[in-house]
Amino acid sequence: MDDDSNNNAKPTINDIARLAGVSKKTVSRVINRSPLLNEDTRRRVDEIIRATGYVPNPQARALALRRNFLIGLVHDNPNAQMVLGMQQALLAVLRGTEFELIVRPVDRGSTSLVADVRAFLERQRLHGVLLLPPISENDGLATLCEQLGCRYVRMGSAMLDTPEHMVASNDREAVRQAVNHLIGLGHRRIGLVTGPQGFRSAFERRSGFAEALAAAGLAFDPRIIVEGTYRFESGLAAGRQLLASEEPPTAIFASNDEMAAGVLHAARERGLDVPGDLSIVGFDDTAIAAHLWPPLTTVRWPIQAMGKAAAIKLLDEDDAEAQPALFLSELIIRASAGPPRR
Repeated sequence: MDDDSNNNAKPTINDIARLAGVSKKTVSRVINRSPLLNEDTRRRVDEIIRATGYVPNPQARALALRRNFLIGLVHDNPNAQMVLGMQQALLAVLRGTEFELIVRPVDRGSTSLVADVRAFLERQRLHGVLLLPPISENDGLATLCEQLGCRYVRMGSAMLDTPEHMVASNDREAVRQAVNHLIGLGHRRIGLVTGPQGFRSAFERRSGFAEALAAAGLAFDPRIIVEGTYRFESGLAAGRQLLASEEPPTAIFASNDEMAAGVLHAARERGLDVPGDLSIVGFDDTAIAAHLWPPLTTVRWPIQAMGKAAAIKLLDEDDAEAQPALFLSELIIRASAGPPRR
């Protein structure tokens, strides 16, 4: 080393970059565990960091960048399991980096939504923010992030933005597959518990349901379609209503697992056998799906993969280009769906 190593000054990121023969950005990417670095570069920079005793100073760097090392998760989503799953996915990527996660619930119905999010972004000086549905569908929030120079990623059930700003799932196609599974088992009268109005996921899943029926020549009967809220209680109420109808369905697709659990409870109240008297299919494949009895046939929503890709996109714009924007769901067949008895 040169004379810089003979004084008592603490090594800086500039020193590490110079000694490793790389840019400051590359050093930063090593510190933040970027997946795109080759192992030789990562190893060389790590060795120099250890040899020099360099300790990153997020506060000083944040001051220079006029941004804190914070990733925001902004949501107004009634599905607690979904929000928790996204937090876990983000933290898995942020662990070991300089970044921390800050979660901010908002009211999507508020007339001051955009102003509230603006105040939050300006106050926290976030490095980046992930917008969960349904607020991710608000183009005004994306425009706000652009204006403030805050990186953003939107999560949705369809492509709402350019790939570097999106993690999207194929909900419509996934629901078609789930309903086709029920049709293949012999069901001809299939009920639906939708998500709440204002959610793109609810629209996409309802559309997939209707398209599957139409392709099979089956009627879309509004009498066995009930709107839910993505919560257990709404699934219970919807299940009671559907099963009390004059011609109850032999199968019910619920637009998430919590509501499917409510439908299962309603079937148990009436002494029905699942899947003998009623088949039930959900969406998400949260932990509850495998813990119910019988275990729930459901669509596995790739929330972990989506969350991890979103985090990588937020940490480094160069890495963002290498991350996918569309994530495919998968039908998980368990014991809650079978051929109808009648």
